[in-house]
Amino acid sequence: MTKQCFGTSHVPLSPAVRAGDFVYISGQVPVGEDGIVVVGGITEQTHQVMKNVKAALELAGCSLEDVVKTTVWIEDARDFGPFNAAYAQYFPKDPPARTTVESRLMLDIKIEVEAVAYKPL
Repeated sequence: MTKQCFGTSHVPLSPAVRAGDFVYISGQVPVGEDGIVVVGGITEQTHQVMKNVKAALELAGCSLEDVVKTTVWIEDARDFGPFNAAYAQYFPKDPPARTTVESRLMLDIKIEVEAVAYKPL
């Protein structure tokens, strides 16, 4: 099994890594293409994070439909309802397994999401 890394980052990580038939997406945060955290609450930040997850998946030839597992960190558990509503729009059918926890995050943001996709070579 070979490992392939996709994309670049200003920190020491690869946005996407393929190992065999699995693609691992590093935790995505709510920054736009300009590198600035999007303005808004959990809903706006969830939409930006999911756009970033989708973009990282595409680097490795995958899509949201290939995602089998996500891990989500939200800064405030009281945001779970609006987060869940926004997140559900990206997985309308057969959503992946998911773990969601409340956590203090590394930046002044409300959410971070990582994903694992399965797409045989």
